[in-house]
Amino acid sequence: MPAGKRYRTAQELVPEGEKFGVDAAVDLVKKTATAKFDESVDVSVRLGVDPKQADQMVRGALSLPHGSGKTVRVIVFADGDAARAAQEAGADVVGGDDLIKKVDDGWVDFDKAIAVRNLMAKVGKLGRVLGPRGLMPNPKTGTVVGAEQIAEAVREVKGGRIDFKVEKAGIIQVSIGKASMEAPHLKANLLALMELIVKLKPSTAKGTYVRSVSVSSTMGPGVRIDPNEVVRLSEDVR
Repeated sequence: MPAGKRYRTAQELVPEGEKFGVDAAVDLVKKTATAKFDESVDVSVRLGVDPKQADQMVRGALSLPHGSGKTVRVIVFADGDAARAAQEAGADVVGGDDLIKKVDDGWVDFDKAIAVRNLMAKVGKLGRVLGPRGLMPNPKTGTVVGAEQIAEAVREVKGGRIDFKVEKAGIIQVSIGKASMEAPHLKANLLALMELIVKLKPSTAKGTYVRSVSVSSTMGPGVRIDPNEVVRLSEDVR
C-alpha cells in the first residue's frame, strides 16, 4: 500500500480534534503503525513554560521501565580501570585520547556518549561535533559520571534510558518504545515519562503546566491524549 494511502487509512481511525484516554491512545498507535519496519512510538508534550528563561528549562533523563526497544550503540570516554569497567558493562567503543581524536575527525556512528568526569576537559572540545547532534555528554542527563559509576551508567543507557529537554516552542519530543512492544509496557513507559515531567515543573511556571500530550508512531498520525487523565495516572504511579 503506498505510504500516502496507508497514512490516510490510519488517519481515518483518529477523528480530528478528539482526545483519548491513555489505553485507547496506545492501542490506536499500535493499530496505525502499519509500515514494513518496527516503528518508534513517539510522545509530544507541550508545556506551559518559556524555555528562553533559564529557570523554566525542563530537561531530564529516565530509565524506561520496559526499555526503549532499540539497540543503543554507546561509546565511553574513559581510561584505566574505568575503561575496563565500561567494556565489561557492554559499551560498544571505549577510549581516551584516541577516541576523542576519532570523534574530533568526524566519526559519529553511535547513539549515546558517556564520559568520566576527569576527561571532560578534553571531551568538552568536541562540542562542535557532538553538540549539534545532541550527543554531548552532560552531567544533567547522567552521561558525565565518576569512574566508579561508569558501569552503571553504561548499563542504564544500553537498557533504554532516554534524555529529553523542552524545545524553543515549549515542546518535549521523545521516543518511549517500539510499536511491536506490548500495550501495557508502552503505557508504563509513557506514565513514567509523564511522572518525571510533572515532577520537573519549574516553580516559576504559571498557569496550566501540561498543555497537551500526543503520541504517534514514526509513520502514523498523532493521537491526542486527555492531558488531565495522563497527569492523574502518572501521579498514581508514584
